[in-house]
Amino acid sequence: MGGSGFALTGVYSAVLTPQKADLSPDIEALARHCRWLLDTGCDGLAVLGTTGEANSFSVDERIAILEGIAAAGIPMAATMPGTGCCAISDTVTLTRKALELGAGGVLALPPFYYKNVSDDGLFAAFSEVIERVGDSRLKLFLYHFPQMSAAPISLKLIERLLARYPGVIAGAKDSSGDLDNMIAMARTFPGFAVFSGWDHLLKPLLAEGGAGCITAVANIASGLSRRVYDDPEGADGELAHEQLSLVRKVIADRPLIPGLKEVMARHTGNAQWRNMRPPMLPMANNEAIALMKDLEATGWRLPPVA
Repeated sequence: MGGSGFALTGVYSAVLTPQKADLSPDIEALARHCRWLLDTGCDGLAVLGTTGEANSFSVDERIAILEGIAAAGIPMAATMPGTGCCAISDTVTLTRKALELGAGGVLALPPFYYKNVSDDGLFAAFSEVIERVGDSRLKLFLYHFPQMSAAPISLKLIERLLARYPGVIAGAKDSSGDLDNMIAMARTFPGFAVFSGWDHLLKPLLAEGGAGCITAVANIASGLSRRVYDDPEGADGELAHEQLSLVRKVIADRPLIPGLKEVMARHTGNAQWRNMRPPMLPMANNEAIALMKDLEATGWRLPPVA
């Protein structure tokens, strides 16, 4: 793991959210999954992000999830909860709760319903959150995912936010898939922690000063990401990078959340892993069989669960 200080760098999993039959969050299963991730290669846990189905849960449910994993003994300093919502007041509520529970940082989508908004508008939105939270402990990571949010985080916006809120704006997760953009962030803003949202871009980003990765595939292959991060220029890191890229492709070729939950259901023997909130639906059996066959062909084997 990242050590006692839980430095906000390294391998983070965009953590899946297990659910019960009634689709309520299964806190016990989530805490068990978080512990397994920390034991098998992860430095940290990006709970309640895109992969965690955060936007399918209410603010009250998201608070209950954070309180639940904290009560279960998950080291909250190793977490980077997703707190960005369409409503600024909801983002503030979730961010305050994350800080109250000791989260190391928060990952914030911009308000994402209205499209084609300006940098001025996004600057105002993030400023409102930071000012209203008003907590010196806040380490805010910008979530650049234009394919989903349609609200890209530009370099000019980052520059403005860093100038206005030094020490608060800590970094970004770039899920655009655009390596050039990730590298531009890392080169332009030294000390700004840039995380790749794409597993196969972890290695080249590290070579340019990137901070690590926050990925969905780390739910099932954090051990490979760990080897890439620990040895990015070495032979073992290269081998791990090649295998991790294969695993990523297998998962990315399918619906992401249903695919990962299917893998976890089969790996743990717990069919409840297939539960997810509509519009997400479990994979059909023939699709699941093909997924597992392709995953097996990569040569990657998930570590045992406790």
